Amino acid sequence: MAQNATIYKVELSVSDMDRHYYETHKLTVAKHPSETDERLMVRLLAYALNAHEHLELAKGLSTDDEPDIWQKSLSGEIDVWVSLGLPSEKVMRQSCSKAKQVIVYAYGGRTAEAWWDKVGNGLARFDNLQVFRFPEPDTAALAKLASRAMKLQVNIQDGEVMVSAEDSVIYLTPIAWKGAA
Repeated sequence: MAQNATIYKVELSVSDMDRHYYETHKLTVAKHPSETDERLMVRLLAYALNAHEHLELAKGLSTDDEPDIWQKSLSGEIDVWVSLGLPSEKVMRQSCSKAKQVIVYAYGGRTAEAWWDKVGNGLARFDNLQVFRFPEPDTAALAKLASRAMKLQVNIQDGEVMVSAEDSVIYLTPIAWKGAA
């Protein structure tokens, strides 16, 4: 018998001084049975880094042709496509053809570095693609914050991120592997 998704209730307060975006989002997040706490928290962090009134959590893991997070225009075009982990070069090429902007947040330490060494050169031509990496100790610390009911405060300034939940604070800096042209 297949396992059901676990539902998380998240109050995500974003203070992004770089983009002048200040908002609190109340999210209901379905955690896929195969999804780790680390991936769930990276997904929430990616949401905060790209927060916008039209940003949505998509089906992600359960659907191959949808990102983890996306932002669509009022006419239904995909403005922002956000993927997590280590998507294949083929998936990233397809994403770049479907969306105005594609952002990948890689994590996983040496595995992520080996992945980027393999796919990086083949993706250099895509001007609408950005790839960032989160260091493994940072994502491991984020995973420890996961709980079924979370109140997260994310502050972003000068590319640095501070995530706080109750009495825990984590500082991280996404490392840019490929910026938009």
